[in-house]
Order: sequence, then structure tokens, then C-alpha cells
Amino acid sequence: MIWNKIKVLRAERDWTQADLAEKVGISRQAVISIEKYKYTPSLELAFKIAEAFDVSIDQVFEHREEEGK
Repeated sequence: MIWNKIKVLRAERDWTQADLAEKVGISRQAVISIEKYKYTPSLELAFKIAEAFDVSIDQVFEHREEEGK
């Protein structure tokens, strides 16, 4: 599973979901879905999100094995 730190990074910058959505050109609903692990962003979108936060992609996204596997 791909884990993300989007909610934490947004909180550190005092950004709303709508703020991030506007910066990367997606809907607020898409941000919600990514934060809740209902949607895994494309590689291109993942890079855009990292660029919006001005961090490397691995500071936003991390691959972790699911427990029990």
C-alpha cells in the first residue's frame, strides 16, 4: 500500500484540502480520496503534490507492505 503524509504536510502549512487541490489542479474531493487511501494518485500527480509542498516525493509518499502479507 502507498501511504502518504499529505494531511500532516497540509497542517504544517495551514493549507486546506481546497488549497492543495488548487495548487495541483485537482478537485478537493480527489485530495480527500487520496488522504483516505481510497485513491492512489498517478506518478505524475504524486510529483505535482510533492512539488506543491516543496519536498521530495518520498517525503510525501511511502510504500509499506500491508500487515498479514
